Amino acid sequence: MFESLSGKLGEVFDRLRKRGALTESDVSEALREVRVALLEADVALPVVKSFIDGVKSKAVGQDVLRSVTPGQMVIKIVHDYLVEMLGGGAGENEAGLDLAAVPPVPVLMVGLQGSGKTTSTAKIALRLQNRERKKVLMASLDVYRPAAQEQLRILGEQTGVATLPVVAGQMPVDIAKRAMQAARLGGYDVLMLDTAGRLHIDEPLMLEVAAVRDAVQPHETILVADALTGQDAVNVAKSFNERVGITGIMLTRVDGDGRGGAALSMRAVTGKPIKLIGVGEKMDALEAFHPERIAQRILGMGDIVSLVEKAAETIEKEEAERLAARVQKGQFDLDDMASQLKQLRKMGGMSGVMNLLPGVGKIKQQLAQANVDESILKRQEAIIGSMTKHERKNPKLIHASRKKRIAAGSGTSVQDVNKLLKQHMQMADMMKRMSKLGQKGFARSLGGMLGGGGMPKFQ
Repeated sequence: MFESLSGKLGEVFDRLRKRGALTESDVSEALREVRVALLEADVALPVVKSFIDGVKSKAVGQDVLRSVTPGQMVIKIVHDYLVEMLGGGAGENEAGLDLAAVPPVPVLMVGLQGSGKTTSTAKIALRLQNRERKKVLMASLDVYRPAAQEQLRILGEQTGVATLPVVAGQMPVDIAKRAMQAARLGGYDVLMLDTAGRLHIDEPLMLEVAAVRDAVQPHETILVADALTGQDAVNVAKSFNERVGITGIMLTRVDGDGRGGAALSMRAVTGKPIKLIGVGEKMDALEAFHPERIAQRILGMGDIVSLVEKAAETIEKEEAERLAARVQKGQFDLDDMASQLKQLRKMGGMSGVMNLLPGVGKIKQQLAQANVDESILKRQEAIIGSMTKHERKNPKLIHASRKKRIAAGSGTSVQDVNKLLKQHMQMADMMKRMSKLGQKGFARSLGGMLGGGGMPKFQ
């Protein structure tokens, strides 16, 4: 998300940074380009106008123009306004759902058909169950779309989240009341209610959602909107907020939208926070929406906090401690390498990690132009998996005939096997060098490696 906007803003700010001093006309010219970039990213016109006016009033002040680094000051002002536009004001820094109520806490999921409401319901339920240790019950109120209730039941089985049994012929309000009763009797913490959608906003849809709302008095009413619909998503959010009263927004398919204007506009137009974003097809592809972090991503500052959180979620503590102990002894075999490849793939591969690193916009463009194949991680894991346990512990045993066998078993070529063995040798040598530096030297070397690009190249 925001790749197009981030790239264009990056070009504008690069020119500002190169100038030792700025005049008012320099700032005005830069903000005109920012305005065009925002409009091209599908940000609503009133939001763009308000944003540019607010930034300009501060950016052309004497404190900025006479500061030591005026370009950086302008970027900071743009950053602060972006955070504010995305909902980072006082009292709105808590991301995720508000479940501070007497259980079972009803969460009403609303939106148009095709926005990903049912899948999002299951994603949120799984997140609450795994991360917050909540006992969750899901119920489908969609009696119109064929197999909608069956879809939620199947998702419940896949995720291990309980679903309300389907009773044929029951209407949405009655299902909602039965779900509340079942949640109370079953001792559930949260009740997720997946309402029906339509292809467009109409009166029957709004009346039905309002009736369900009145019946269960939800603590959270989350509008699920498809980021790919651009400006129309803003109109949908406005209509649902006026007619039903939403408490927050979840954007789906943000991984497929390079513009991101819907996200920038929806909070400003509705006054309601974007709480969650869907970042992929998998059931765990869900993130809390942090305005500060998103603003940093847009401006190419990276998102180290999210990167650390993602690593903490995917890294197994025992495995990390085992590897750290081996590295300090200078030991690093192909099993260790396979573990690291698996970890990198869990974090979204090279692109998933690079999206969160600061100042890698241009590098990402170069990688895209070079057609770097992300599936190389899977191929490398397959190569190591085709080796015997003895070969993984002692790579020096792998001669020509063994390489042919490994290549055939992994569906790769001998050349691929050679590249992996060379990469492992480079990594093993680096681990040995770091082990000789002691604990402080190890930390310094690791920091230099991460900051200075000393990692061996993925081939």
